[in-house]
Amino acid sequence: MVILPYKDRLLLLSRYLQQLIMESLGKELDLDGNKVEQGISVYGNKGSTDQHAYVQQLRDGVNNFFATFIEVLNDRKGDSPEVGDGETSGDYLQAFLLGTREALSAKGRESVTLTVKEVSPATVGMLIALFDRAVGFYASLVNINAYHQPGVEAGKKAAGNILAIKAKIVKALSETEKSVDEIAHEISLENDKEIVFKVLIHLISNASTGIKVSSGTGFARKFIKTK
Repeated sequence: MVILPYKDRLLLLSRYLQQLIMESLGKELDLDGNKVEQGISVYGNKGSTDQHAYVQQLRDGVNNFFATFIEVLNDRKGDSPEVGDGETSGDYLQAFLLGTREALSAKGRESVTLTVKEVSPATVGMLIALFDRAVGFYASLVNINAYHQPGVEAGKKAAGNILAIKAKIVKALSETEKSVDEIAHEISLENDKEIVFKVLIHLISNASTGIKVSSGTGFARKFIKTK
């Protein structure tokens, strides 16, 4: 799903919809416990300046998406500046929107256009409410729970485990040099040596930790704690 709002002030809406849709619909199991691996990948940015980064592929590449254009009728408060003979910046923005939509349609690419009068608290609220309800409805159609986030929680728990490992590594280090293998053995992480190595590389990259390389290169490096 590609979100294309043609208004700079709606840039964050694209990012919000990415979070809403992917977190709500990206589920491994359905409500009956069956493995279904549901989800919709969302790419959000704004037209027309950012569209040059991806419209080429949308029109001529793999046809595995649908686009959602968001059109805002009111250009701005007051008059829009002219950027051509009788043509305002708002005219150009609409031309990009309609032109891009037509270019995609000519190649059989599907899209939908949502039109609002202006960017205001009311219209942004309506857009959020629309997508929120659409996500809930879609989840019911594919029989998944849109209102939990086990994958996000798994990432948070894993991050907590990494911090605990970091604390063990720092505690295991001393003024006597030790290799990754030695440290991993000491803290009972022989099967997670890469994690130990990655944490150590981060530690030595920050002088405030007092941890340095004493000898060796690559994975064979040995480490000491100087303070």
